[in-house]
Amino acid sequence: MVTRHRAAPEEPQRGPSEAPCRAGPEEPPSGGPSEADDRYTALVDALRREFPRFRIVRKDRSPLHRAIHHALVALTLGGMRSYLDSYQTTIGSTVYVTADWDDRDPDERYVTLRHEAIHLRQFRRFTLPGMALLYLLVPLPMGLAWCRAHFEKQAYAESVRAAAEIWGPDFPRRDAYRRRVIAQFTGAAYGWMWPFRAGLERWYDGVLATVAPVR
Repeated sequence: MVTRHRAAPEEPQRGPSEAPCRAGPEEPPSGGPSEADDRYTALVDALRREFPRFRIVRKDRSPLHRAIHHALVALTLGGMRSYLDSYQTTIGSTVYVTADWDDRDPDERYVTLRHEAIHLRQFRRFTLPGMALLYLLVPLPMGLAWCRAHFEKQAYAESVRAAAEIWGPDFPRRDAYRRRVIAQFTGAAYGWMWPFRAGLERWYDGVLATVAPVR
């Protein structure tokens, strides 16, 4: 039910996703402000047409998400402390965002929303109760959360494709970006949902095969 994704393509996290929200040591190149703004606005408009109840809401103002934050800190023994300020979260037709969402680079928001759009479609297919069951509990809530990993593989594959579209096909091929994505599956951010690195490396190579080659 809760899907977490750090908004910017940055270095691997300090903890489960506890790195700064902005891009890593090298800011990704961006198009002109007007072009980037228009691209993000067009995506928001398209999602509103696809999901009539679609909303973007600040999560720090939500008692539910503050409670989720404290629960994650406890369940991960302090490993996941940045739920409120580093991850965007989709539940149903609503994307709950960090307080700095509107101040972020529009291309960062575009790439993140491409990821979250996958989760919106998953909720539409499986319904809120179905996603709650599958995402949180099947087969295990932590360690071997196959369903959660399956859903996140779909969404992170879209992140990779969107990053390549915006910042060039070499961007998701950078070691730092690759490590960061794989760390989402093996670290505390998602409850160590799929700790099988070799398989994840093969999955990532398969995603890269769908991205235009570097020229």
